[in-house]
This record gives sequence, C-alpha cells and structure tokens, in this order.
Amino acid sequence: MTTGPATIWTLDWVPDGPRGFVRDLRLRWACEEAGFPYRVRTVPFEGRETNHLDRQPFGQVPMLEDGGIRLSETGAGLIHLGGKSDTLMPTDEKGRAETIQWIFAGLNTLEMVTNPWIVMQWAKKDVPEIDGWLDNRLGQMETILAERDWLVGDRFTLADLVVADVLRVDLVRAHGDRPASEAYVTRVTDRPAFRKAHADQMAHFEKADETRSEKDNG
Repeated sequence: MTTGPATIWTLDWVPDGPRGFVRDLRLRWACEEAGFPYRVRTVPFEGRETNHLDRQPFGQVPMLEDGGIRLSETGAGLIHLGGKSDTLMPTDEKGRAETIQWIFAGLNTLEMVTNPWIVMQWAKKDVPEIDGWLDNRLGQMETILAERDWLVGDRFTLADLVVADVLRVDLVRAHGDRPASEAYVTRVTDRPAFRKAHADQMAHFEKADETRSEKDNG
C-alpha cells in the first residue's frame, strides 16, 4: 500500500483548444471520485516531445507516480487507482473484469475512431471511410446506452469515466442525433468530481497564461 499523495504530471501550459481535454484530467477526476490526495507537477510545453522521455517514452502526458509506482499511460494509471478504490472499480471478479473491458473499449474501440475523425474535421477533410467508421461506433454506443444508465452494474465506475470522456468532445457530441449518448455524457459530467477536476485543469492553464504574459512583458 502506497502512502502520501500521488503525483500527476502534465504540461505547464497548452493553447486554448485542448484545455479541458488534456488527459491528466482523467487521473484528476479519478482521484477526486475516490477521495485520493494528489499533487500536480509539470513539464514544459516547449520541447515536450523530448524533455521528459525518461518518464514517458513517447513524450506525452500525463504520467502518474504513486509511491514507487511510475506509470506513463492513462489507462494503466486509471486501472492502478481503481485497484485501490471500490468507488472506481468493483471488487468482485465480474465487476472488475467488466470495468477493465470498458476502459479498453473506450481507449481503443472508441477513441481510436474519434481521434482521427476529429483531426480530419480540424483539417476540413472529408474521409468517407472514417466517417462511416465513426457513425457505426457511435451508433453501437447509442444502442448500448439506450438500455442502461451505467456501463457496469448500477453505478458509476471507471468504465463511465473513460467512455464519457471520449464521447464528451464537442465535435463528437454534435455529430448526429444520439439522445441516449447525450443524456449519458450529461449525467456523467454533472458529477461534482468531474466538475472540480475540469475547473482545476482550466485554472492551471489560465494561471500559466499569466506567468507567460509576465515573462513576455518583463
């Protein structure tokens, strides 16, 4: 059992676009749900591709440190935190397995489709194959969410944290008519732990704006 606060590593600053979606938010959110103490440390935005390869071999964020454990993938960090809290992950074998399954589904089956589609939207490029892939996946999720409030059992778990975080991206939410998915995203992101984690991340980057402005004016 580890003691003391975990450390979540993120970037010291990002432009406006990704704010509220940088993935340290997922770890913050999990800690808030479980009541785990944590602190946030940063690596510089400039040079981010190479300035922390000792902690993250692909130059990404976030990273999680918890005692002697150092993890550089968000999913791994969430599963680690879930193993310490039945608020995040059921302790029974079936519930734990299903939660982990949905974490992988969110990060792989869903996000591997939404991310390239979002990039194509930013680039104003129409790729019918990706459009069809996305429509199929979102339609499948709509069918699932029309039949249940939560993905595992009858309560919030890390499964919902991951899947809702993938589905809450504005471009994805606005794509098509999916009332069950919209109600699900609203229900999950109305949770106090999400609102606090989101507000804290936004405040973190807004404070960094002030610091950068002071340096520029100095």
